[in-house]
Amino acid sequence: MPRPSAPALLPMLLFLATFIGSGLYFQAAGADFAFYKIPAPVAILPAIVLALLLARGSINARVETFVRGCAEPTLVTMLLIFLLAGGFASTAKAIGGVDATVNLGLSLIPPALILPGLFVMTAFMATAMGTSMGTIAAVTPIAAGLAGATDLPLLLTVGTVMGGAMFGDNLSVISDTTIAATRTQGCSMMDKFRLNFRLALPAALLTLLWLYWQGSSTHIEAPGDSNLWLILPYLTVLILALSGLNVIVVLLCGILLAGVSGLWLQPEYSVARWAQDIYAGYDSMQEIFMLSLLIGGLAAMMQAGGGLAWLAGQIDRLSRSTNNPQAHRRAGEFSISLAVALSNLCTANNTVAILLSGALAKDIAGRYGVAPSRSASLMDSVSCVVQGILPYGAQMLLAASIAGLSPLQLVGTVVYCWLLGLMVVVSVLFNWPKTPATRTTTATPPVV
Repeated sequence: MPRPSAPALLPMLLFLATFIGSGLYFQAAGADFAFYKIPAPVAILPAIVLALLLARGSINARVETFVRGCAEPTLVTMLLIFLLAGGFASTAKAIGGVDATVNLGLSLIPPALILPGLFVMTAFMATAMGTSMGTIAAVTPIAAGLAGATDLPLLLTVGTVMGGAMFGDNLSVISDTTIAATRTQGCSMMDKFRLNFRLALPAALLTLLWLYWQGSSTHIEAPGDSNLWLILPYLTVLILALSGLNVIVVLLCGILLAGVSGLWLQPEYSVARWAQDIYAGYDSMQEIFMLSLLIGGLAAMMQAGGGLAWLAGQIDRLSRSTNNPQAHRRAGEFSISLAVALSNLCTANNTVAILLSGALAKDIAGRYGVAPSRSASLMDSVSCVVQGILPYGAQMLLAASIAGLSPLQLVGTVVYCWLLGLMVVVSVLFNWPKTPATRTTTATPPVV
């Protein structure tokens, strides 16, 4: 294990200071597209240089560590999803599939229920699929189309999709975050699901009420005609996704069906135009592709340098600082939540954050009598909260790229994640929902 080192975290702080600080500076100066003046893939370069300078070993070994982080299998899967999601969204839009889907939805759903309906549809799809990424890729174009056909703000519709996707990612029994949380804490899926559901349901209901209020005065002009054949690519993607098929295969099928539909229904559509639309979708994902790749390498450098080990040590020390028996449970649960939140901030990946902080969380839970299912529930919920509002997280980058928005603009619109975070705080403070205490131990803290 790497030796704990606080300076190893400095590169991530430098990246955030450069990216967010430059955006705020240009915004204060009145510049248009302030957060694009220094693109995030460029803002991260000084952080990478600093990480290489702080790392130990030969320069070749440092670069190899960085490259291994860029080639991490989970990251490569996300990058493929980015490209295919862009290709599908671009092709489906070019053949008129987005407009047809939006027109059908507007003709069937009352205006006041458009936003709640969008949240429920997204949440159901993400729960069934077990992945927020595939859900965002499929539904965000529809959300953008709804904003264009109504007076609903684009930020609001895309934020609604983000919230629904994170709801499903948190609750799904086949989600990688659920599997990671239950495996690291040693509890059953259903025990964790029951606790998660009692946290997520109030947040979801409050979100639905807020969305209903936001959309209650929505004005919709008469929707246009809707060709059901043009909707077929989206319908197929939804059905295949709900069937549990791998999201990469689902998106490939969507691209194929969208292209064939365009060739069949539109005389002017050609194979060359189809190829250009797919490549245009790839091109639209260029920024998030590069940023995600570089963040993966930077996270690997910080982990190898001992930055995450230092965080784990500080949190373990904090969890041991209280001598008040009444505060033991709260101290333990707060430390578990903090461990996964900080790991998530450093890695920009909620599954990796759970895996990295799992051993520490299990040790804290054992010492403070926190039930394994409760620990797993807290880890999964907190990681979904952080991932859902993280401007450089994969989910936020994907949604923002498809909709043509800045991820920083989206942060405040993912209301579900903010409300879920509030539910977690209330849960820790008031021991709700009630869980049986387990016997406390004096387990030795994990080596960090």
